[in-house]
Amino acid sequence: MSEPIEFYFDFSSPYSYIAAEVIDGLAEKYGRKVKWRPMLLGVVFQKTGQPLLVNVPLKGEYSLRDFARSARYHGVPFTFPAKFPMSTVSAARAYYWLHGQDCQKARDFARAVFRAYWVDGRDISDLAVLQDIAAALGIDGAALAAGVSTPEIKERLKAETDTALAKGMCGAPYFVVDNEPFWGADRLPQIEKWLQTGGF
Repeated sequence: MSEPIEFYFDFSSPYSYIAAEVIDGLAEKYGRKVKWRPMLLGVVFQKTGQPLLVNVPLKGEYSLRDFARSARYHGVPFTFPAKFPMSTVSAARAYYWLHGQDCQKARDFARAVFRAYWVDGRDISDLAVLQDIAAALGIDGAALAAGVSTPEIKERLKAETDTALAKGMCGAPYFVVDNEPFWGADRLPQIEKWLQTGGF
């Protein structure tokens, strides 16, 4: 089997949410695995000097339409949340804490966090909300709360964010397929062609 697809994302990115609903099925179709890698998009914005897309004149208004249209295109439920953007530090740390114990549970948790925010509008910056999401998946919420505060997990998230930047991440979602970078959910068709053909 070829190398896994690296999937860098931030839970507060609507395009990351859409990609998260699609990428595993796309990869499986071509015999690939996916490495999910949450990171902090705010650090990328600091590095690139990018403003928040929804705050850019004209582009911001367009982006709100495009988020919803892109979700419809991929058949993904979507409701733009009342609170945006959202701190995702605790959610990303919780993912890495879970990943150290059970990769599949971590992925299930990530999907549930995405849906909690982008479908139900829940406050995923609130550790109590994350504990509730975890509990619904049979995960010990108290253990998760303790896990996200450990120095090791804090350092892991920092290291993953630094790695994403080192790989050229300039926005989310960001994929690396056979050392080829792809930025954005709108590049999913190109990723599929790459997987079909072995590169182009």
